[in-house]
Amino acid sequence: MPVMALLAAKLLMFLSVISGKPGSAAALDNCVFLGEEEKNSLYEDGDVVVGGLFPLHYIFSDYSDSSLHIYFSSRALRWMQTMTFAIKEINQRSDLLPQIKLGFHIRDSCDDIPVSLRAALLLVNGQPESVSGDESLGKHNGSNLGCAAINRTVSSVIIGDAASGVSMALLRSLGSFHIPLVSYFASCSCLSNQKEFPTFMRTMPSDTFQVRALARLVSYFSWTWVGVIGVESDYARFAIQLFLQESVQYGVCAAYTYFYPVVLSQHALDELLDVIQMSSSKVIINFSSESEMQRILREVQRRNISGLQWIASEAWATAKSLWEKSADLLKGTLGFAIRRAAVIPGLKQHLTCLSPSHIHESAFLAEFWEETFKCRLNGSVNSHSHGVGSYLDRPLCEGTEDLSDVYSPYSDVTQLRVSYNVYKAVYLVAHALQDMSNCKVGKGPFLHGTCADPKSFKPWQLIHYMKRANFSALGEKINFDQNGDPIAYYDLLNWQKRPDGSLHLVKVGFYDASMLAGRSLVINDSAIQWPVGKQAFRSVCSDSCPPGSRIVRRKGEPICCYDCVPCAEGEVSNMTECLRCSEDTWPNNERNLCIPKTIEYLSYHEFMGILLCVASLLGACLSISIIATFYTYKDTPLVRANNMELSFLLLVFLVVCFLVGLLFIGKPSDWLCRIRYPAFGISFALCISCLLAKTAVVLMAFRATLPGSNVMKWFGAKQQRASVLLGTAVQVIICLIWLLTSPPHATSNTHYHSATIIIECVTGSEVGFWCVLGYIGILACMCFVMAFLARKLPDNFNEAKFITFSMLIFFAVWVTFIPVYVSTAGKYTVAVHIFAVLASAFGLLFCIFAPKCYILMLKPEKNSKKHIMQR
Repeated sequence: MPVMALLAAKLLMFLSVISGKPGSAAALDNCVFLGEEEKNSLYEDGDVVVGGLFPLHYIFSDYSDSSLHIYFSSRALRWMQTMTFAIKEINQRSDLLPQIKLGFHIRDSCDDIPVSLRAALLLVNGQPESVSGDESLGKHNGSNLGCAAINRTVSSVIIGDAASGVSMALLRSLGSFHIPLVSYFASCSCLSNQKEFPTFMRTMPSDTFQVRALARLVSYFSWTWVGVIGVESDYARFAIQLFLQESVQYGVCAAYTYFYPVVLSQHALDELLDVIQMSSSKVIINFSSESEMQRILREVQRRNISGLQWIASEAWATAKSLWEKSADLLKGTLGFAIRRAAVIPGLKQHLTCLSPSHIHESAFLAEFWEETFKCRLNGSVNSHSHGVGSYLDRPLCEGTEDLSDVYSPYSDVTQLRVSYNVYKAVYLVAHALQDMSNCKVGKGPFLHGTCADPKSFKPWQLIHYMKRANFSALGEKINFDQNGDPIAYYDLLNWQKRPDGSLHLVKVGFYDASMLAGRSLVINDSAIQWPVGKQAFRSVCSDSCPPGSRIVRRKGEPICCYDCVPCAEGEVSNMTECLRCSEDTWPNNERNLCIPKTIEYLSYHEFMGILLCVASLLGACLSISIIATFYTYKDTPLVRANNMELSFLLLVFLVVCFLVGLLFIGKPSDWLCRIRYPAFGISFALCISCLLAKTAVVLMAFRATLPGSNVMKWFGAKQQRASVLLGTAVQVIICLIWLLTSPPHATSNTHYHSATIIIECVTGSEVGFWCVLGYIGILACMCFVMAFLARKLPDNFNEAKFITFSMLIFFAVWVTFIPVYVSTAGKYTVAVHIFAVLASAFGLLFCIFAPKCYILMLKPEKNSKKHIMQR
């Protein structure tokens, strides 16, 4: 026996001993040794023979009756037939490998590592396992399809296997032989390690991209609390590890992570289903193959668990066989599937051209025929895998069976995804060989510019060309990155239930890794059919914090589990933390955005401002009208008797007092503040000084009537004007000192009301303000005392009683003003100040001049010297 065949036998024995996996021995007995003859392979000779490994059988462990079952995979048979179709198609082309004929040598991997290793070693050795058999089965249409031929061309490249774990085992075993391995369905990201697996390539995207797509998917639907389960394999372990790392940046947490064994016992199923039932998450991502998913769904159905949103990995995203017994459980399932070929021209005919007269070519085809039509063929060896009793109970095949009369995944070409990958893998090898054929001596890639012979090359020479392959297949541009991985593109499929109960795989989006991150995932929400209702499930550990609150992590729990704590006043939340707004901004009603604060000051455009403005102007107009009246009657006894000059001055100063109120309305500015307070203080000082002078004149006038008194010569018109100026000069000095030391100025007050900026005038110096107000109070007190002393003088002559009343009103207004002024803020403080100014000014105006105007206008008969001098 050749060295590699001997190595294969010893390796097989070694793996059988150390595997420790339940069912491994059964897998070998039932899956490999189907009979005395080696009919579990398919061979056609050529200049270059391409090896193929396909999981045509898989083991299912049924712990209800403690037995192992071997099932035939019609899908895998379609993949195998796609490979043979692609090779025959290439052989018929004149533009691709015209001088080279491709052959194939295909074996069953049984989705089992020991079986796959044995098959791979036989492929690269080129020798059959046994030379016994019926040579009559070895020829059909010029092809050697049996096992009787002894000399077979070795396979310099292998297309396979479907499983990531199997592919890794093959690569580690065949690594020393540098045999290229092109997988059509192995997606584990671990296989992208070119240092460890330099001879590996694939037409299946790496799980790195699938995991990114899944993380984006759950984030898109705001599923932040998801369950992640997977079979105990390299494929699931690496995929789940990547998903947990990738999902963190999207704020997605794993409610649980659970690995279950490949051969699911009832105990393992109970543990898994207990975890699912106890969790609050209703969204489950499952990294497994079709066979494990079947067992899980059966147990879910037995426990009557419903309301789950399944997220399928690409390994079972298109496994229609799951729908038959679990339609209600899988309705609404979402999953990413690899790119689908709309159609591979001629493949449908190639698949369905089988007839009873052709199926004896291979045990694979014979077993498929018997399984599809539930009959048995004469001379078939498949009873070893079914059980003799049940198999012999079947009727003989009649020879009239037609594949078009039944549904089979084998002939279903509506979802050509893995089949398309197989097709591309064959073309990858073909184009690498074509590039090798185009090599010119002296310009070759090897030592001294040499080229390789396409009909006799070393495997490592082929992998050199495969790594640099760049071609098109069915209109799609095919190229690979530095890791030997294709550019990832996935269809997002939704499992929808038709009215008749059948499955409809609907494309509701896609993920394109070649696009920018923000545009790589596209989803049509309206096209999705959900498990329950018309909306996606909510799957969160903690609800989103309401506006104005922040997240507080729960100790010892995932980051998606948290409590919400309200933010302090003046802070907004971005869901994770509270941020204080700047001095001139304030949170909006939702407390998620800082908006400019409301600016407040007493404006001319608001009702209160308009009212005070009108009152100020009215007071000024009344004062001016009284001035006009007094000027008209200036020669009458009443006007002359009441110190006409001081009366005119008082009226003018009252006009100024009324107009000073306008300085308090409008947006404050520094210059306006510096004018406002001095103008108020000086104008009232002028008014009170005038009243003080008038009162003094009355007292002096009656004192001058006493015999020998010459008081009036010391208090004439000049002295009266001087007293007014002197009384006002003191106020002017106080204001000047105030303005020079610490003048009033405008400021923005953000402390009194958090959501409002109050633009106001501050006094600068509180001492200065209260000195101005205090001096006015002193003048008013002096005026009140003097007027009180003159109250009993003849009524018709003096106005002391009216001055007394005006001072009482003045005191009442300003005594009330002080506590109100201190206790208010903003525009209301300004309004109070204006009201006090206007109220005191109106008090002076009406108390002193209203009686005189009454006589002048309505009682002219009393405006005579006789009436005035009656007393």
